[in-house]
Amino acid sequence: MDIANSLIEQKTRELCDAIVAYPGFGEMFRKMDNFMNDEMAKFEFQMVNDRASLLHQKQSAGIPITPEELSDFEALRDSVLNKPVAKDFLEAQLQMQVLQKLFYPMLSKTFEIGRVPTPEDFLNDNCSEGCGLH
Repeated sequence: MDIANSLIEQKTRELCDAIVAYPGFGEMFRKMDNFMNDEMAKFEFQMVNDRASLLHQKQSAGIPITPEELSDFEALRDSVLNKPVAKDFLEAQLQMQVLQKLFYPMLSKTFEIGRVPTPEDFLNDNCSEGCGLH
C-alpha cells in the first residue's frame, strides 16, 4: 500500500491544516513553546511534580504527611503557578487536550472497528460527555 501520495495523506494534511487554522491554535502553540524554551520554568515545574509524587507515595504507603510538608508543597506550587509562563503553559495544555479529544478517539475507533464510527460506537467506551463525541 503506497500511503505516501495517497488520499489518506492528502486528508491527513487537510486535518493538520484545519488544526493549525483553529482559532487560538497559534497562541496556544506559542504559550507551550515559550514554556518549553524556558529551562528555569521547566525545572521549577518538575520540582512541583516531583514533590507531589513524593507526597502521594508517602500517603499511599500509609506514612503521614506533616503539615509542614504540605505547606512547603503548596508554597512551591503556588510560586510556580503564579508565574505567567507556567500559567500560560497549563492553560494551553488544557486547550490542546480538548482539541486532541476531538479527533484521537475517532481515529482510534476507526482502526478498531474498520469503519467510520458513529456516536453509538462510543456508548460502551470510557469516554464522557466532554470527549467531543456526544
